[in-house]
Amino acid sequence: MIEPVNAGNIEEVLPLIRRYQAFYGITSIDDEKNRKFFSQFGTSSEKGCLFAYREAGTIVGFATLFFCYASSITAKVAVMNDLYTEEGFRGNGIGRSLILHCEAYGKSQGAVRLQWVTASDNRLAKALYESMGAEQSNWDFFTYKS
Repeated sequence: MIEPVNAGNIEEVLPLIRRYQAFYGITSIDDEKNRKFFSQFGTSSEKGCLFAYREAGTIVGFATLFFCYASSITAKVAVMNDLYTEEGFRGNGIGRSLILHCEAYGKSQGAVRLQWVTASDNRLAKALYESMGAEQSNWDFFTYKS
């Protein structure tokens, strides 16, 4: 079952956020900073929403959806910035369910498409995206650190 994350369940999601960040090599993980940052997203926020996947009473996955605008298509876009499923639950359709939920929620908020990035070596995630018919962009992703 997918549910929006709010003050009532954010504490259940924070350990998953920590593991997600560790997966991507983040070494300075700060639970209080995560709590403050992720609490700003919800169904009443124009910035985006954080969704959790609950199975048998336990949250085992999450996705974060941000909204932005693409001037090339002059439209609102939903960006799935994070997608994570606990290791023991992968391959059971949770990631697929979260992606479809994010797409539907984005459309309900006026977004014309759902887009995301992943690490180039994240083969498991790429296999999921390709199985869903997602198209890999030909754009290169850059990061500037000042």
